[in-house]
Amino acid sequence: MLLSIIKKRLIAVSYEDKELLANTMQASEVWGERWQNNSLPMARTYMEVACRKKSLVCLAADRKTMDGLNQLLDEVGPYLAALKTHVDLIDDWSADSWKLFCDKAKEMDLLIFEDRKFADIGKISRDQMSGVYDIRSWADLVTAHMISGQDIVDGLQAGWKDVGRNGGVLLLAQMSSRGNLLSPEYTETVVKTGSIHDGVFGFIGNGSKPEDLKNLRVQVGQGKLIWTPGVNIAVGDGEMGQRYGAPDEAIHAGSDCIIVGSGIHKSENPAESASAYAEVSWSALLKRR
Repeated sequence: MLLSIIKKRLIAVSYEDKELLANTMQASEVWGERWQNNSLPMARTYMEVACRKKSLVCLAADRKTMDGLNQLLDEVGPYLAALKTHVDLIDDWSADSWKLFCDKAKEMDLLIFEDRKFADIGKISRDQMSGVYDIRSWADLVTAHMISGQDIVDGLQAGWKDVGRNGGVLLLAQMSSRGNLLSPEYTETVVKTGSIHDGVFGFIGNGSKPEDLKNLRVQVGQGKLIWTPGVNIAVGDGEMGQRYGAPDEAIHAGSDCIIVGSGIHKSENPAESASAYAEVSWSALLKRR
C-alpha cells in the first residue's frame, strides 16, 4: 500500500518539485544520456555551467564597440551560460581590451563561443586559430563548416593543443536563414562524420523549425550536443531573412542551448529579457528529462 502511494506521488511530481530536485542534482543527473554519451571535456564543462547558471542561453553579443560589449555583459551575464562573439566586428578591438573582456566573462562563469564559421583545410584552420586575434587562447568553442572535409576539426583542435587548452567544434548541420544551401543530404553527411569525431562538441541546428530539429536529433542521437540559433519568444520573421521559433519548443525538440541575439540585446530591458529566456530554457530542460 505504501509503495503504491509513493509511486503515485512520483508520477505526479510537478515542475516545482523538479526545480527543487534540480537544486541538489549533479549535472550528470540533469543531462542524463547527453552526459553519459559525451566524454569531450568541453561538452561536460558546458553542461555543468548550464546547471550552475540554470540557463541554456547563449547570447549573440552583436555589439561593435568594447564599451557596448562590456555594458551588455554587465547587464545580462548572470543569466547566460555562454557568450557568442564575432571578434572581427569590433571596431575598437585591441588585444588588451579583449583580454579584459574575456576575463570578465570567465568570472561570470561563461563559455566564450567565437562564431567564426571556419571552412578551410586543416592546416590553414590551425593557423587561423592563432593570427592577430589568437582565437585559440580565449575561445572555448568555435563553429565550422565541413565543406573542406573532417581535417578541419583536427586543425582547429590542434590550435587549442598548441596553447595547452581544451575546446570544442560546433559543425553547422542546419541554418535558420532563408534560402541557405545546407541540404538534407549535406546535413546527413555532416552528422555522420561529425558524430564519430572526438573533437566535435556538437552541431548547429535550426531552432526556427522544431520538426527539422527533431529529425536532426534523431540523426545525431545522444552522443553530441545541438545548439540552435533562430529562437525568439516573439516567434516569426526577423531582419534580412532570419526566422524565429519558440525557445521551449526548440529545447523539447532536442536543442541543448538556445542562441539568442536581438530578443535580448534589442529589448527595452536586456536583463529582464535574458532572465526570461533563462527561465524558459531551464524549465524546458527539466520537463524534457
